[in-house]
Amino acid sequence: MASLCLTSLPSHANPILDGPQQHDWGIALGLRHASIPYTSNISTVSDVVPLFYYRGERLYLDGLSAGYKLWKEQDFDLTLMGRYRFFDIPANYQNKIRGDGIDFGLRTQWRFKPDYSLNLELLSDDLGHFHSQLELTWQQFYQAWYFEPYASAHLKSSNYNTRYYGLEIFKTKADTDLKMGINLRYQVWRDFYLMAKVGASYLGKRTQNIPIIDQRFQYESFLGISFFNYQYSNTSSKWPKGYLQLSHAWATPSNLGDIIHFKAEKDEYNNQLTSIFYGHLLSKTLLGYPVEVYLTPGFAYHYSSAVQDPILEYILAFKAYYTFHWPLRWRFGAAEGLSYTSNITYLEASELGEEGKGYKPSKLLNYLNFSLDLNLGDLLNKKQLENIWVGYNIHHRSGIFENSSLFGRIKGGSNYQGLHIQWTW
Repeated sequence: MASLCLTSLPSHANPILDGPQQHDWGIALGLRHASIPYTSNISTVSDVVPLFYYRGERLYLDGLSAGYKLWKEQDFDLTLMGRYRFFDIPANYQNKIRGDGIDFGLRTQWRFKPDYSLNLELLSDDLGHFHSQLELTWQQFYQAWYFEPYASAHLKSSNYNTRYYGLEIFKTKADTDLKMGINLRYQVWRDFYLMAKVGASYLGKRTQNIPIIDQRFQYESFLGISFFNYQYSNTSSKWPKGYLQLSHAWATPSNLGDIIHFKAEKDEYNNQLTSIFYGHLLSKTLLGYPVEVYLTPGFAYHYSSAVQDPILEYILAFKAYYTFHWPLRWRFGAAEGLSYTSNITYLEASELGEEGKGYKPSKLLNYLNFSLDLNLGDLLNKKQLENIWVGYNIHHRSGIFENSSLFGRIKGGSNYQGLHIQWTW
């Protein structure tokens, strides 16, 4: 029930950002397991968690945190950051009680000697409840293995401790939790890795004395698979290789399986969206195969209809493309990411809400996109159009089958079928 403050599940000291074998991007999926410190018949909770990694000159993604480096030196950084915070309660309560959230604040990292760093964070939730963390990390590579032990002190303000441990029922004073653990990564083959984490928090005495807390320790673990690769660098141009894609899509109440089998039904209210995506090339290969991988932020505008007002959607994803000839150039794409809407769409409200499956819908959901493109230059036999692709795509949001508190512990979502044009450079 309490927040574990996973700095970058499963990495605390940014091995992807700071290690000698630096990787510029990565994507992972795994199972997070945590103990519940409250008096409860259920002692643990599990989550399926997608993780995203990217290292830019100043902007970075690190698991479930993101930051922008305001000041950077060789051994010191000052970062404006945000991080997802878990709220560990029994899974059957997580849809109605949304304690998960995002904390924002500042982070400093001092790399005071090779492989060692001291990190200080000052963070707040959306209501101004402050907490901070002082952390010491050490990282070591040995052949295919990466090891990262860490130790930290988590300082919680009185109102933060009251909200997340006293549940705003029992007022308590400021307190400090102590944490220790280790992150592991093993390179199985080329870009494919296994990731793991084991850690424990010793709750402060004032937290232990809260009547609804019945544990002194809180445990956490993570086990998952991941893909990491090196960034592609285009030396022939100052602007990195990428694309712009413009798409228009129509809603369907059908699920992904029906869409793939050409059995999609039309939405009776004709809900539609228009989206634009930017693609930033990260790698020309994946697992040694000619699969291009892009970091692709996007924005979608959901039009008003008889059943909904205009809604804005913000997307961040990684998308992989495989190009083949048949007999013209075709390209199949698949994306995985996160999607956040400014309001709940009609499709999701009707399927997931009280009139549907009885969930409390979530604005944040897992995002998938599948596309099939045809090269316009090949189609029209015009060399000057070879950088333009046209195609079909599926725009999908869902909650990973009730397996993640990150998405409100729901099953279901929404689907749109779209047509797009894409300009690459």
